[in-house]
Amino acid sequence: MAGGVKNLDLDEMLSNRDVQPTDSPIAEADRAHQWHPYTQMKDFGSHLPVVKAKGSKLYLEDGRVLIDAISSWWVNLYGHGNEHIKKALNRQFESVDHVLFAGFTHAPATRVAELLLPHLPGKMNRLFFSDNGSTSVEVAMKMALQYFYNQGENRRLLLAFEDAYHGDTFGAMATGGLGVFNNAFSDMLPKVVRIPVPSANGLDATLEALHALPLHEVAGFIYEPLVQGAAGMVFYEANDLDKILNTVKNTGAFLIADEVMTGFGRLETMFASEQMEVRPDIMCLSKGLTGGVLPMGLTTATEEVFKGFYSDDRSKALMHGHSFTANPLGCAAAIAGLELWASPDIQASRQQLMTLQSEAALELEQHPAVDSVRVKGTLLAINIKTNSDSEHYGAFRDQLYAYFTNHGVLLRPLGNVIYTLPPFTTSESEMKHIYDIIRGCLDTLIEA
Repeated sequence: MAGGVKNLDLDEMLSNRDVQPTDSPIAEADRAHQWHPYTQMKDFGSHLPVVKAKGSKLYLEDGRVLIDAISSWWVNLYGHGNEHIKKALNRQFESVDHVLFAGFTHAPATRVAELLLPHLPGKMNRLFFSDNGSTSVEVAMKMALQYFYNQGENRRLLLAFEDAYHGDTFGAMATGGLGVFNNAFSDMLPKVVRIPVPSANGLDATLEALHALPLHEVAGFIYEPLVQGAAGMVFYEANDLDKILNTVKNTGAFLIADEVMTGFGRLETMFASEQMEVRPDIMCLSKGLTGGVLPMGLTTATEEVFKGFYSDDRSKALMHGHSFTANPLGCAAAIAGLELWASPDIQASRQQLMTLQSEAALELEQHPAVDSVRVKGTLLAINIKTNSDSEHYGAFRDQLYAYFTNHGVLLRPLGNVIYTLPPFTTSESEMKHIYDIIRGCLDTLIEA
């Protein structure tokens, strides 16, 4: 394409399997027994052994250091090895490490509620703990569907956006629209109807599709507020989402905000749902909930949702649970994370990061290899011009990933989309290094 870009030349750059030492004991043991996520194990090569993580840096067994520019899948908010969270975990371990949450409770769980509920948008008043983002979505789906079942109302459909991603367990997969994650199970999933994400050209197509659906059969609408993450960091406007939410809300269905990625300050406000006038009935939280240190999920709900299960009939209870529901150590990490969120130092660091991302966006959008740039809060996303496929796990993406890894930065492009979503505590010099590496990658793409 004239004025376009070429693929990275594999002969001009290393892949991560080329630089990984084959005699590494960790890598050898890994190849013998581990099965990694989202990975075709036959052709991947070696995974990189990490021996230490501190601040924004990952230290590899072979001595190299990577800047974690994506917060290890969007989870780490306050830097690896955060001392405040570490001390909280040590204190909690001295009292209660774990206890089942059926028939028992503990102070850390109640403290999470005390600290978190005042920040939640809308009228959230109930917390249901689980293990991760996918399970928080499973619980949300069950809440919406069973609520109407308990009332004797025939609402057995869920509504979602096209190209959405909400997790990899069966219910969460059903609400996702990316075939790479769920094609093998498409005939086995719960019933979900979809509408297009509102585009920059307007909302008409989305509203037309919405009104064509049997909305009286919809129990809940699940959505990623303002940004679809795994779809390629697709942005859409708060005003457009408000109109969709208002339409769905008026049918009596519940609104389910999946804030697994967007929550805890990633998109300017503490929760992206604060930027809409129409607030959710149910929210899904994870990732940054514990500062990215321990796995934990939360599904929050209004009292209206809760009362749909509050009955003399035990069969109307929410019959869902996990062995590690409300694990006290996870709760202690969440408490410490919420304390860090309230600290002036963290807010100053977060503000600096947002400023740096905005400034970088203005510069990078001028690069001839760049098709478009968008930024919101601490998230910066860059679409590269390309005449190759832009599949999530295609060859072009793999070449980009290898380039960044071999230049000391952890970035996992989504097709032809490069994005940075680092810990709030990432320093200005570290961010400038990330931008330098991105710029260097873009330079290699320009046609001679």
